[in-house]
Amino acid sequence: MAAEVPQCCAVRVRGPDPGPGPGGCSGIVLSLRPALVLCPAAPFAPFLRAGPAAWCGSCPLPPGALRPCPRPRVLLCGAERGAVRELGARLVALVPCEAFRRALERGFGRAERWRFGAAEEEAEAAGADPRALPWFAWLRVPALDAPGGGWALRASAGCLRKGQALLACGTPFGDLCPELFLNTLSRGVVSNLAGEENALVLTDARCLPGTEGGAAFLPSPDGPRLVAAIAASLCWKGAEWVGLTLLCSLAAILRSSAAVLGVAVPPLPAWVAAVPAGGGHDPLGWTALVECGATWGSGVLLAPRMLLTCRHVVAAGAPLHVTPAAGPGRDVAALRGRVVFATEESSPFDVAVVELEKNVPGFLPPCLANTFLPGEEVTVVGFGALGRACGPSVTAGILSAVVAAEGHPVMLQTTCAVHGGSSGGPLISSRTGCLLGIVASNTRDTSVGATYPHLNFCIPITVLQPLVVRYRRTRDPDAFAGLNRAARGVRAAWRLQQQPGPPSKL
Repeated sequence: MAAEVPQCCAVRVRGPDPGPGPGGCSGIVLSLRPALVLCPAAPFAPFLRAGPAAWCGSCPLPPGALRPCPRPRVLLCGAERGAVRELGARLVALVPCEAFRRALERGFGRAERWRFGAAEEEAEAAGADPRALPWFAWLRVPALDAPGGGWALRASAGCLRKGQALLACGTPFGDLCPELFLNTLSRGVVSNLAGEENALVLTDARCLPGTEGGAAFLPSPDGPRLVAAIAASLCWKGAEWVGLTLLCSLAAILRSSAAVLGVAVPPLPAWVAAVPAGGGHDPLGWTALVECGATWGSGVLLAPRMLLTCRHVVAAGAPLHVTPAAGPGRDVAALRGRVVFATEESSPFDVAVVELEKNVPGFLPPCLANTFLPGEEVTVVGFGALGRACGPSVTAGILSAVVAAEGHPVMLQTTCAVHGGSSGGPLISSRTGCLLGIVASNTRDTSVGATYPHLNFCIPITVLQPLVVRYRRTRDPDAFAGLNRAARGVRAAWRLQQQPGPPSKL
């Protein structure tokens, strides 16, 4: 292994007695001189002298805070494909990352019932404690010491921007079957950011239980740069599986750990700290938070004073407020809005048109698509998940299907993760940067109560664009009335059922 290239591993935690232990996780080899491995602290929970109350503290815990002292093992790729090396390690300390903990407390409200890891019943059965989430373990692995070794290439999470590509690496199921799963890769984008210098990162890279402690890398011309550690592979908001992975900034962990490591951590290169400037046609600039009484969702700005959203977002009829996403030179204060048209409940198209009380400053209109290519890479921007606390989220996927009726596209399906609050947000072609449509819903199986964030439905912009042109010319809301007179094939498609046939369970 080249000393500067990050290497991931699996970690097995066992007590002094033989037999199965409390479990395993993933880890990151951060230094080879001396050899140090970072992993989550949760597998060490059964050995804490103070019990779960120890997670409430803010000071590092030395090995003496555990009894009996566990015997961690580090599992790495062997010389031959499929071979695994198992090396002894000793615990240096358990360390809380306070910047990450503060970001968790601010961004994930208790009222919204956020959970991380397994589903609620499984988490309780496994004795998982959410207070352990900001804690990490440092391991010393003498057999990995390399005289010419050094620290892995790293980057500051402060340089991240939403929509930026990320590569995640971890070992699904931890130490259960490393011969098959060690260092599995997943690709995604930065979905959202929170905390000081982006201590908390959300990504749509798909990870499985056991990958906690794995690494998230930024692509770089001189090699991938380690930017964060996987803190939780699964996120739940109430009963909804969010389909995102929670990351903790590596820079924040290192700052919290400086006093216990006893070694000098090389500083990051200056260029890493630079925050990339967004382009003038940044899709985040087309997106706005739409609030109507207790209901909230997303919207797409098509003109300085005109916004499209979904009917169900504004159906409450309460005072309407629109907050454009922050951008260079843009005032992000909420603007009053007025619904000038909303489709009838019987319409298959869930659309509302909103006029704002004043222009959005610095607004640049999106380019509208006129063709759709199944399989092309796309992104969704919206205020789902923790959007109201941290601005719009970005998720990536592909345009999985284009559904046509009477020879025209009437529904777009994508694999982007879509959540409650994303309705009305833009669907964008990653290839051209053009607006493809607006998000209408994800999928819920009513027979089992499951929500599928990675199967969702969008209204093609080609359905709306000629109506928008007519409205802007005439200022007559009846320009959109045709959305209420959709043909039978369009209605069947949006009911998610064959025609004729029984009512759909979706």
